[in-house]
Amino acid sequence: MDIRKSTVLIIKRGAEYLVGRIPYSTELRWSGSPYDAWSTRVREQAEAVARMTGGDLWLWNPVAGQLREVNRKTGG
Repeated sequence: MDIRKSTVLIIKRGAEYLVGRIPYSTELRWSGSPYDAWSTRVREQAEAVARMTGGDLWLWNPVAGQLREVNRKTGG
């Protein structure tokens, strides 16, 4: 298994991670744990959600427990 394939993009705002939208509401749910976070491997999708929520993109590998902010200038 290639551990790098487990790396995903998540959204962080302050000390919390985006989990998703609360059903039947326009409110968003946030969590203090990256393990709860909504994730995607599609960068354009993550960037769009980050813009909508005012959050920042982070790279998250739940297998290794590694978290790193995406550098917007270099894209990685």
